[in-house]
Amino acid sequence: MSTHNTYKIGIDVGGTFTDLVAVDQRGRTAKAKVSSTPEDQSIGLVDGLGALAAELGLAPDQLLAHTRLIIHGTTAATNALLEGKGAKVGLLTTEGFRDVIEQREGYKPDRYNLRLRPPPALVPRHLRLPVRERMRFDGSIEQPLNEDSVLQAIEQLKRAGCSAVAVCLLHSYRNPAHERRVSELLAEQMPEAYVSLSSRVLPMIKEYERFSTTVVNAYVGPVLANYLGRLRSRVQAAGYEGEILIMHSHGGLGTIEASIGLAAGCVLSGPAGGVSGCIMASHLAGIPDLIAFDMGGTSSDIALIVDGKARISNDRDISGLKIALPTIDIHTIGSGGGSIARVNDGGILSVGPESAGAQPGPACYGRGGNRATTTDANVVLGYFDAASFMGGRVAFDRAAAEKAIAEIAGRMKCTREAAAEGVVRVINTQMAEGIRIVAVRAGRDPRNHALLSFGGAAGLHVADIARSLRIRTVLVPRSAAVFSAWGMLSTDLKYERIRTVAEDLSPGTVESLPPLISAMRQECIVEALASGLAPEQLAASITLDMRYGEQIFEIDVGIENDELTAPEATRILAERFHVRHAELYGYASRAQRIVVANVRLSVTTPSGIRPGIDIATAHEMRDADTRRIYLDGWTDVPVVDFESLSPGARVTGPCLLRSRTTSIILKQGDVGEIDALGWLRIEVGMPGAHRYAGGEADSRSIELVEANG
Repeated sequence: MSTHNTYKIGIDVGGTFTDLVAVDQRGRTAKAKVSSTPEDQSIGLVDGLGALAAELGLAPDQLLAHTRLIIHGTTAATNALLEGKGAKVGLLTTEGFRDVIEQREGYKPDRYNLRLRPPPALVPRHLRLPVRERMRFDGSIEQPLNEDSVLQAIEQLKRAGCSAVAVCLLHSYRNPAHERRVSELLAEQMPEAYVSLSSRVLPMIKEYERFSTTVVNAYVGPVLANYLGRLRSRVQAAGYEGEILIMHSHGGLGTIEASIGLAAGCVLSGPAGGVSGCIMASHLAGIPDLIAFDMGGTSSDIALIVDGKARISNDRDISGLKIALPTIDIHTIGSGGGSIARVNDGGILSVGPESAGAQPGPACYGRGGNRATTTDANVVLGYFDAASFMGGRVAFDRAAAEKAIAEIAGRMKCTREAAAEGVVRVINTQMAEGIRIVAVRAGRDPRNHALLSFGGAAGLHVADIARSLRIRTVLVPRSAAVFSAWGMLSTDLKYERIRTVAEDLSPGTVESLPPLISAMRQECIVEALASGLAPEQLAASITLDMRYGEQIFEIDVGIENDELTAPEATRILAERFHVRHAELYGYASRAQRIVVANVRLSVTTPSGIRPGIDIATAHEMRDADTRRIYLDGWTDVPVVDFESLSPGARVTGPCLLRSRTTSIILKQGDVGEIDALGWLRIEVGMPGAHRYAGGEADSRSIELVEANG
């Protein structure tokens, strides 16, 4: 790549590492991985830009001068929520409704536990202040807004030192006039405060969902605003003058300004990038049903791709808090490369969810960490050496890893190798169970899916995880270690709108939908034009939240715009709903009335150049090294350079595939082949069965098959 190229850069900041991928106008990619800086993520991000520039043979200012777009996935909002380090929030609400966020929906996570303490509300009661007003369900005003009550409440919040205010008035989704006036008074009296209006954040029925989401938005908004402000200043100081887009939880992109305004929509920013990459991978690889498995340093994320699409949830609980914004359905477990192993007084081994993080990190990082982690166990088993560990850019202290695992072995009264193997087996079991739960809850059999493995730590575990789930095929992209950043480069700008209908399904209701959707679409177009990034093409998708009349929950039903104007539109929508309900719950009550609760519109627009596929051009494989590793005993296995393999190359286990940022282990019976994308497809060997075509192959063999056969 030359300095005349134009670049687009994807950046994913994780708990342990910051991953970066650059793509030029011809789709060629380059990647880098550096340690994250939890004290200020923007520091590690700028360090990563320097490492990425070095990969391209450029100075950092040269790279940024020729970069037209940066796409960023951040955990700033996530960490603020999980660590309880958000803003001090006040809540202004209709008189009589100040306790909605504490009463929740009247449910408990463990309903029969009489001693279960309710989780604390993000806003303590003395900062939840009532104002006198009342809006009816149809948007008519029953009691005008009493501005004196608003001013008195604002004065209390000022004295309390609140830096953010959530405004949640009754039925504001129907008529936001009172909330808008409260916002004007806040702008006059508390000009520095972050203001979150429920009529902007989530204009829909159900008070608890709307109130909770708006409060979360106020809680994390100032934190995200401060971080993105620092980020923009740092990259501009480094020479970047282009746009920065932020990955949102719904799998689309937004501008910095839009992201700050809807900060609650960024709480799964980083993981959403990985799932977006999986959607792209599903299309590229021709595998419609995938299980996305992202194993990082701190945690692992799991998501289902069915028919090339990810499931969107409108009802997420994160850290015990309801966020009812559209979110890719991602399940996170506290199992990763940095998960800490411990042995309790009963001699039982557990791994995670506590993590060594980036600082000090696993013991083998040589940064002062002395507690055994998953990564240290892999070091003891011989899967890493100094040359292959993060491309030699991260300090490697094998002795420290061995000492940490030896302490575990001492408590378990076993050998060091047995302890390390135990750590790996425990973490594999936890991750396999997480995948099983995600699939079964969605009514899917994991055996009918391929497992898409990414994240720097996944390659050493994925084949064994697949084996325990009886999954036959594993797909490992060449950019697996930085796949979330790669996925962000394939993501579109996305604008979401929701409006409440709350009417029985009838011809009259159906007739009212097209003009409502048209108005929502126009709002999205205006927002797109205001960002200055709107291209010529816009794609829209429509979803209805529907339920049977007596139900208290809705399900999403996708529809096409022309179906709303069809002669039998009411019957078509009813049948769509019955079929969808039967898919999810196994039955359809066709005699019951149907309610259309909400209409949702999603408008997407391409963000520019897409990443291509980096594959090796050489048709000769480099000679394999060998490594002594522990597989039920110490044995020598080939070590293959993953990045040197061309399409058609075939490897059989046991062996190690190594790249600068990740390693993959194949065991006896596993067969890997490089496909046309340059990605590794592993046919997982199952116990008691040989999977080799034409007879049993030499378990140590490595053969090259020309792509043309």
